[in-house]
Amino acid sequence: MDGSVHTYSANLNRVWRDPKFRLPDRYGIIQDCRSSQGRSRRREGRNLKTTKRYESIREQAAVLFAKKGYNAVGVAELGEATGLGRGALYHHIDCKEDLLYDISSTYIQQLVEEGRQIAAREPDPIERIKQLSCRMIDTVFQHLPEMTVCFREIHALSGERHREVTQLHQDYQQIWEDAIAVGVATGAFKPIEKVAVKGLMGMFFYSFLWINPNGKQTADEIGDAFSSFIIRSLTAE
Repeated sequence: MDGSVHTYSANLNRVWRDPKFRLPDRYGIIQDCRSSQGRSRRREGRNLKTTKRYESIREQAAVLFAKKGYNAVGVAELGEATGLGRGALYHHIDCKEDLLYDISSTYIQQLVEEGRQIAAREPDPIERIKQLSCRMIDTVFQHLPEMTVCFREIHALSGERHREVTQLHQDYQQIWEDAIAVGVATGAFKPIEKVAVKGLMGMFFYSFLWINPNGKQTADEIGDAFSSFIIRSLTAE
């Protein structure tokens, strides 16, 4: 590839991923949620997120956002991918960010809830870490596009939505910190710095980059490998 073309492509990619970057509405890329308040009021009382059509829209959006990046996908492209026109798509969503928020929050919220359930029923920190590890990797396997968006695209969320999803990520990390703290308290684990916990979390949060649900290793095999590595790293000498 010509050097100038490579540089142009790299610069363009950085522009697309800049959360402050916005295109004019004529491109069909951005739909400001604030401009759709009227539609929201008209749709009040209808829980469209429970419909099969909305679930299909969310799945298609996750695939496109994961493949191209949130900022590079326009409403027109979403409408085409879902078999809906732009107007029909707005019957199901107020704006494109609705989909990003839903995708970004749904599965991390489930992981937080399931992680708390694991912590409540499993006092043994080693077993707790094994279960947390397998549950996380299984979620990535089962919902790879959604988890890619969850871990890579949340910078594009605005205001309170960004704060909410960021807090969910922090809540999930806290579940792991608590499991390690129990191990330290019982003498099973040695103390580690909080920044080291972030490193351990990075193993999971960036697994979307290389995990292949159709590959040779199963979710359980990867989850077990991760937990074994973590436990060996934490085990008190």
